[in-house]
Amino acid sequence: MTETDARGAATGTGDRSRPRGVLPALCATQVTSWGVVFYAFPVLNPQITENTGWPPGATTAAFSLALLISAFAGIRVGRIIDHRGPRTVMTAGSVLGVLSILVVAAAPNLPLFASGWALAGFAMAATFYQPAFAAVTRWWAPDHVRALTIVTLAGGLASTLFAPLTAALAGHLSWRMTYTVLAVLLAVVTIPAHALALRAPWPPAPSPPKIHAGQSARTAAHSRPFRMLAVALTLSAFTVSAVVVALVPLLLERGYSTSEAAWALGLGGAGQTLGRTLYASLARRTGVTARTTTLIALGGLTTAALALSPGPYGLLIALSIAAGMVRGNLTLLQATAITDRWGTTHYGRLSGLLAAPTTTASALAPFAGAALAIPLGGYPHVFGALAAVSSLASAAALRAAPYPPRHQADETGRTSGDSAPT
Repeated sequence: MTETDARGAATGTGDRSRPRGVLPALCATQVTSWGVVFYAFPVLNPQITENTGWPPGATTAAFSLALLISAFAGIRVGRIIDHRGPRTVMTAGSVLGVLSILVVAAAPNLPLFASGWALAGFAMAATFYQPAFAAVTRWWAPDHVRALTIVTLAGGLASTLFAPLTAALAGHLSWRMTYTVLAVLLAVVTIPAHALALRAPWPPAPSPPKIHAGQSARTAAHSRPFRMLAVALTLSAFTVSAVVVALVPLLLERGYSTSEAAWALGLGGAGQTLGRTLYASLARRTGVTARTTTLIALGGLTTAALALSPGPYGLLIALSIAAGMVRGNLTLLQATAITDRWGTTHYGRLSGLLAAPTTTASALAPFAGAALAIPLGGYPHVFGALAAVSSLASAAALRAAPYPPRHQADETGRTSGDSAPT
């Protein structure tokens, strides 16, 4: 990103003819989609396993299946959006999301429960951050950091709103009826919003900047910076996803109530929103490598603190908020990682390739956390192991520095232009 672009992103300058209804719509749909399809599960899973007798590892594995499917479906979704725009994909994903949650709610056995989550995986790929980021990046470039921040500020409220809401509903309804109510809410908010607000003309892809001249998406994807960035963000995503899903059982294990655990998770979402307000300023003042390494390291530090702190409850709330602030910045870090290094021309495809391993790690993390809790001796030890994984991610991030502008050939000797000013 050039210095001029960075200033535009931070100040909000740029073309005022952009489709204004897109940002409010995506803010509403990201809050609702994440809240219903993702954040309701950690709150409801203890009730699901208690009422059905299904093993916690099996129900968490079904949820992980959804994230795994989302990882690979997201590559194709990114390519479609690059060429055709987001409206059809995100509207269809909203419909599929509603159907998937209804299947989960009605499932009489584990195979059908897992089938519902498999459908949810395709819905996630078509409605979560990656397609929204692709839409905003194309419509708002070069002001995309500002627009992405607005969308993720709203998305960060998903756990803040829906974790307590889900707990409140579950206090009066069965988990099946709770999911049914949430599915209706998902339909009312997301289907019309995506169908009506994303009708703006899809602009053509911009020409690559001069420092990227001659570079293809394939060349960028095979470069060392891309590979090391993928390693760093994958390990970090594993930690972040495991912490989010394991926070509730961690607090339950320490004697707190389901409501207290849900509020801790929800206030962590408020921390995400707070953290994202700081990202534009952070991006102006730091290089891309230092920013990536520092944020991942801070994620490991907050995870270690949660592992070592049994209470009091106020301290755990503060740590959850701090961890949420780091997560909020990490979301924007991943959203801008492609444009910071390789521009916007192939954003959908490259972000899909980058999201595949990170989302796969996010898919495996909840199951891994639940599976490791017994052999490791409880969730505090799980959080300690996750902090160690974050340290490995930070080390990988140090090797993800973009090539300098003078570096015009990749490891195979082909012209690449893999660099972008940091």
